[in-house]
Amino acid sequence: MEKSLLLQLTGEMPLFKIIDFLIENKGIDFSKKDIAEGAEISRASLFNYWNELEMYGIVRVTRQFGKTKLYTLNSNNIITKRILDLEKALISKALEKEQKKELLISN
Repeated sequence: MEKSLLLQLTGEMPLFKIIDFLIENKGIDFSKKDIAEGAEISRASLFNYWNELEMYGIVRVTRQFGKTKLYTLNSNNIITKRILDLEKALISKALEKEQKKELLISN
């Protein structure tokens, strides 16, 4: 699987893998187990970073049934908005590069 633009820039630190997974699945809620599996990290790694994600408001609880809570990316949070802005800038830059390549090839 090809690394996302965000992970290409930040590296594959578990924190960024979690954030990247949540960005890729924005609007969908997951259990912590599902987030760890989706981000391809261990549950221990997830728990090492989870407090920061909650403390900075990057994730939010969407639903709860029994002891299980489901979480999603908190798109209303200022930090999350800046991360999403970074992702948009990276995509824009990648598209620019691709267009330049196409121009060079077609000439």
